[in-house]
Amino acid sequence: MSESAVPFGARWQLWEQFALRGAGFPAAGVLRLAPEGLAAAADEFGVGDVLSGPRWEGFVAEFGVAAVGTAVVLQEVAGLGSFRAAVAWQNRAVLGSGIGPFLGWVPSVVGRTSMPRQREELVAHYWQRFCVKNDTIGFFGPVGWGRLDRSVRGVVMEPGEGLIVRSAVYFSSWSIDALARTLDEQEPGLREWLAPRRVPFVRVDTGSVTVPGRPAQPVTPVVRRVLECCDGTRAARDIQRELGVDASLLADLVKRRWISWRLEVPADAHPERHLRATLESVGDRTLRESALAKLELLERGRDRVQAAAGAEELTQAMAALEADFMTLTDTAAARAKGAGTAPGRTLVYSDSTRAATARIGGDVLAALAPLELLMTSATWLASRLADRVRSRAEVVFDQLGAAAGAGGRVDLAAFWFACMPILHGDAVSEAAAIQREFWLSWAGILGLTEDPKEQGRRREVRVTADQIADAVREAFGRQGAAWTAARYLSPDVLIAARDAAAVERGEFELVLGELHVATNTIGASLFVNQHPAPAELLAQTGRDHPGPRLMPLLPKEHRSRLSIRVRHVLVRPEDYYIALVDNPTDPRRARTVLGADVTVERREGRLVVRLPDGAVFDALDVFSHVLTTLVMDLCRILPEADHSPRVTVDKLVLARESWRYVAGELGFAREKDEARRFVRARRWRDEDELPRFVFVVSPTEPRPFFVDFDSPVYVNIFAKAVRRLAAKDPQARLTITEMLPTPEQTWLTDDQGNGYTAELRFVALAD
Repeated sequence: MSESAVPFGARWQLWEQFALRGAGFPAAGVLRLAPEGLAAAADEFGVGDVLSGPRWEGFVAEFGVAAVGTAVVLQEVAGLGSFRAAVAWQNRAVLGSGIGPFLGWVPSVVGRTSMPRQREELVAHYWQRFCVKNDTIGFFGPVGWGRLDRSVRGVVMEPGEGLIVRSAVYFSSWSIDALARTLDEQEPGLREWLAPRRVPFVRVDTGSVTVPGRPAQPVTPVVRRVLECCDGTRAARDIQRELGVDASLLADLVKRRWISWRLEVPADAHPERHLRATLESVGDRTLRESALAKLELLERGRDRVQAAAGAEELTQAMAALEADFMTLTDTAAARAKGAGTAPGRTLVYSDSTRAATARIGGDVLAALAPLELLMTSATWLASRLADRVRSRAEVVFDQLGAAAGAGGRVDLAAFWFACMPILHGDAVSEAAAIQREFWLSWAGILGLTEDPKEQGRRREVRVTADQIADAVREAFGRQGAAWTAARYLSPDVLIAARDAAAVERGEFELVLGELHVATNTIGASLFVNQHPAPAELLAQTGRDHPGPRLMPLLPKEHRSRLSIRVRHVLVRPEDYYIALVDNPTDPRRARTVLGADVTVERREGRLVVRLPDGAVFDALDVFSHVLTTLVMDLCRILPEADHSPRVTVDKLVLARESWRYVAGELGFAREKDEARRFVRARRWRDEDELPRFVFVVSPTEPRPFFVDFDSPVYVNIFAKAVRRLAAKDPQARLTITEMLPTPEQTWLTDDQGNGYTAELRFVALAD
C-alpha cells in the first residue's frame, strides 16, 4: 500500500490528493436571471387555457417588465471587469461586436428588438458557463487541490485569500511551431546548425533500410553511418564534417522520408524554452541573434498579456501579440474550429490555481464506498477490450513472423502499422459490443427491463450496495490482464449539499459525474502545472509503479482528444518512451527509443516488446493510448434512451435522470412570441416532470449548456438550440440531464462566502 494513498475497498487505493474543479464565478449568478414570481404567474395558465384576453394581456405586461429587469441584470454582468476579461480569453471579438453595444443600449419593453435580445442571450450564455460549468481554464475555471483526511468529518474548507493564488499564461504549442517553421524557411543558413534525426519507423540494418509495408532498400555503408548519426543531438554541420558528406545527402534522406531535418520544438507546456535552447546553440552570431529577436518579440507580447490588468488592457495586449505573430509568421493568429483542430485555438492560454483548498472526511469517503462496484465493472471493460485486441494482434504477429522467415525479426514499427486496421477498425467495433454487454449486465443487476415504456415510468432506481454486490461480482468478476495504464481509474465526484455545515451533519448525497477508465486524469499538464508541489504527484506515481513503464510517444495534438494542456506529464526519467510515428520529445532525453529499433516477440505465450537495452514489456502497453481513448468514456451504466432513471446506490448517485427528445417535435421552440414560448415551454416541462435546472447536450452545440426553466432568457437559448438542430435534421435528438447538485447546493466557498459549483477529481489505482 502506498504511503500517500488511502485504502478503498478490497483491491483499490485512492490518491490522498485530489483535484478540485470548480467554476470561477458564484453559482448564484445564474439565479439572478429568473425573475421572482414570473414562473408562478406563467403556471397559472393551464393546458386548456387560451392565451388571450385581459388575464393574458396582464401577464404579457408583467413578462415585459420582468424581461427589462433581466436585461438590466445582464448589463450589470456584462459591465463586470472580470466577466469581460473571461470573455476576452474565450472570444475577444464579441466584446466589440456584442457586449460593447449591449452596454450602450437602454433597456425598455419596446426597445427589446431582435438584436438586443440576441445580445442578452450572448451574455447569458457566457454567464452560465462561467457560473455553473466545472471547466478548468484561467481564473474563470481555476484548479484547486484537496486531500482525503479520515480524521475530520464532512468537508473542511480553507477558502484562502481571494479566488486564485497564482495564474500563468502559456503559449499554445502550435504558435511556437509556426514561428519555428518560419525561422526554418526564412533563415536558410540555420539548417546546418540543426540536428537531423531518423524517422521512428525507419529500420536500419547492416546493408539495408526498411520502411513498414515496403521492401528493404540497399544502402551504402556511408548512408548507414549517416542514419546512425542522425539522432537529434548532432548538428548537420558536425555530421557532414565527421563523415565527409555534404548537405545534399541529408537533403536526399529527407526526400526519402528517412530523416527529419528541420527546426522542431518538443511537446511541452513551455515550448518557447525549448526553442530558445536550440537557437542559443547556433554558432553563427548573426543568425542566432536574428532568430532570438523574433522569439523575444513574442515572449514580450506574452508577458504583456500576463501582466494585463482588466479586460481593456488584456484585449490590447492580445491584439498586439497577434499583430506581431502575423507579421513574423504570415499565419493567422487564431485557428478555426473544426473536426481536425485540437483544443487551443489562440496563441496563448491561461491557467490558474484556486485559493481555496479542501479536506474530505472519513464519513464522505464512506459514502463513496458503492463506487467500488462500478470500478469493478470498469476494469472489466478494459480487460475485455484488452483480450480481444491482444488475440487479433497475435494473428498479425504470426503473419509478420512468417513473412520475415527463419532468423528474421518483427520490429515494432512494422507491427504497429500492421495493427492499424485493428486499432482503428476492429477495436472500435469491439468496444461498442463490449459496452452493449456492459449495459445488459447492469440492467440485470438493477432490475431494469428492456421495455422502454416500463423504463420510462421509473424516475429513480434506488438500491443498496449489499443488494447488488454479489450480482456485480458475478457479472464482472472474471477479468484478464489489461495494459499498465488500465490500473488507473479517475472518478469525478460531486457533493450535493446546501453548504459545508450540511455535509458535516450528514445531510448530503454524492453524485458521480464521470468515471474515466484506464487513465490518471490529474496527470495532465493543466493540473500538474497548477499544483503547489508537482514533485509530490511525481513521487506518488513512483510509488504506484516501482519499476519503469513503457509509454508511447503521442503527437503534440490531435482533434479534441489531445493537446499540450491534457498531455500526461507524470513521466519519470526511468520510464521509457517509444516513438512510433512522431517524435515530439527532447532528443537528449534518455530512454527514448525508436519503434523500428524495438523487437516484438512471443514469450511464455504472450506478446512482448524487447528494447535495445534488453528491457521487456507487454506489447499491449504500446497501444495504451489508443485503447484508453476507446474505453475511457464507456463506463455509463445505462444506454441512451428516451428516458433513463436516476440510479442511486446508498448515498451515491451513479447516474442522473435524463431524457432524449426529437428536436422537430418540440413545438414550443418554434413559438415566435417570447411570453407564449415561456408559458408553453413550462407546460411541456411540467408534462414530462423535468426539474427546474438541467443541462442540455445537442449535436449542433459545442458543449453542454445550462437551462433554468424559471428564466425566460435561458428558455430562449434552449429554444434557439432546438430550432438550430431541427433545421439541420428534424429527427435529430438532444439530451437533457438533471442538474445535480443544483446551483443552491454549493459547499465550496471563497473568503467572501460566495458559493461555487465544484467536483472532486480522484485517482484510483488497482493493487
